[in-house]
Amino acid sequence: MNEQRRPRVLLVDDEPRILSALQRALRREGYELVTAETTAEALRVIDERPVDCVLSDFKMPGLTGVQLLAEVAARHPDAARLLITGWNVEIPQDELERVGVFRVMSKPWEDADLKQTLREAMGLGLPE
Repeated sequence: MNEQRRPRVLLVDDEPRILSALQRALRREGYELVTAETTAEALRVIDERPVDCVLSDFKMPGLTGVQLLAEVAARHPDAARLLITGWNVEIPQDELERVGVFRVMSKPWEDADLKQTLREAMGLGLPE
């Protein structure tokens, strides 16, 4: 009983305008988009339902994006994990590898790059 569903993407950022911009950029990509403004809310979401990809801001109150993605890796190891940041911050490569971060993207982002990166991260290839 393998029911087909749209890939579920969780977008996590403490700035509502960033979440809105991400949703606008991805709304026609065929994903089920779920948003969270806090890491606690994001953890609640992933505990309630499976996600295929988590795109998290790096710098947030509470957990960092890397810490959040470590939790995602522990709870949903098959979910693709991406970071997005507007800060010029050096995140140790070994930490990114340990958490299984597919890519770190910069803010502001190019919509085409964002779309392609999500497709690659989830192994979806090119759009039809």
